[in-house]
Amino acid sequence: MQQSDKQEAANRQLQLATFAGGCFWCMVSPFEEMPGIEKVVSGYTGGHTENPTYEEVCSDTTGHYEAVQITFDPDVFPYSRLLELFWQQIDPTDPGGQFHDRGSSYRTAIFYHNEEQKQEAEASKQELGASGRFDRPIVTEILPAGPFYPAEDYHQGYHHTNPLRYKMYRKGSGRDAFLEKHWNRPEDREKLRSRLTPMQYHVTQENGTEPPFQNEFWDHKREGLYVDIVSGEPLFSSKEKFDSGCGWPSFTEPLQSHAVKEKADFSHFMVRTEVRSSGSDSHLGHVFNDGPGPNGLRYCINSAALRFIPKEDLEKEGYGAYRKLFE
Repeated sequence: MQQSDKQEAANRQLQLATFAGGCFWCMVSPFEEMPGIEKVVSGYTGGHTENPTYEEVCSDTTGHYEAVQITFDPDVFPYSRLLELFWQQIDPTDPGGQFHDRGSSYRTAIFYHNEEQKQEAEASKQELGASGRFDRPIVTEILPAGPFYPAEDYHQGYHHTNPLRYKMYRKGSGRDAFLEKHWNRPEDREKLRSRLTPMQYHVTQENGTEPPFQNEFWDHKREGLYVDIVSGEPLFSSKEKFDSGCGWPSFTEPLQSHAVKEKADFSHFMVRTEVRSSGSDSHLGHVFNDGPGPNGLRYCINSAALRFIPKEDLEKEGYGAYRKLFE
C-alpha cells in the first residue's frame, strides 16, 4: 500500500454496527460482500458474563446473543443500508429464536453504538412494521451496545471454511425459504418492474443482454460514477472505462472488489463468468480475460444495469465520498 493510500485509510471514519440475527454463521456473508464493509466478526454480546464460550451461550444461562459486529465506512455503505440488509436476513416477528434454532441466544436485536444509530434503527423498525410485509408484530429489540466477545476461531467465516455444511444448514433451518417468501414476493417484483424500463428489467432480473452499439453508455466518455440501477450501489468509475470495440461499456475493474460477484454461466452453449451486483444481485454482464489493464480483465457490462452520476453531481446525488477519485 502506498503512503497516500495509508493516509486515506487513516482519515476514514470507520464505525461499528452490531446485529443479532440468530445463528451467526448466516449473518456474515450478506454483509461482507458489500462495498464499504471492512470486517465482520461473529461473537457474543448483551449478556452478563465475560468471555463466554459457545457452549455457555447456547445453554441460555449467560444472557448473551449470538451476534455479528461489522466495521464499516458510512461514506460508502451508510448505516441505513445496513439496517435494510439486516431485516432481509431474519424473521423479525419471532420472539423465541430464529427458525429451528430456539432459545434466548438466538433472538434478534439491533445493538446501537450512538444516538444516531438508535434513532435510525427505531425509524427503520417502525417503517417495516407499517409496510404490511409481515402479518405479526415486529419484536426485534433495539438495545444499547455493550461489550462484544469474538467467538471461537472455528466460527469465524464458517461459510468459507465449511461451505457445504453451511449451505445445508441454511436450507435445512428454513431460513432461506422464509426469506424467499417474504422478500421476493410478486408485489416486490412488480414494484421493481414499474420503476425500471422494460430493457432494464429484462437485463437485471431476467439475465438479459441489450443490443451492442445501441445502448446508453457504450461510447460514453464523461467523468463520473456508474452505479447499480436497482440499488444505487457504486460499481464502476469512468477512470477504469475503456473502448473495447465490443459495443457495450467495458471496464478494467470494479470500483471495489466486493461491489460485484462472479458466477459460472453455462447458458447459450458457452462457458462464461457472469458478473452480478453484490447489493441487489442484479445481472450486470460478464468478465473476460482479454482486457488491457494490469489484471488483464474486461468487465463487459450492460448499460441497462447502470445509472451514471457525473462527477459534478456526486455531492448532490449523495456520492460525495467519491469526489476524490476525480481530483
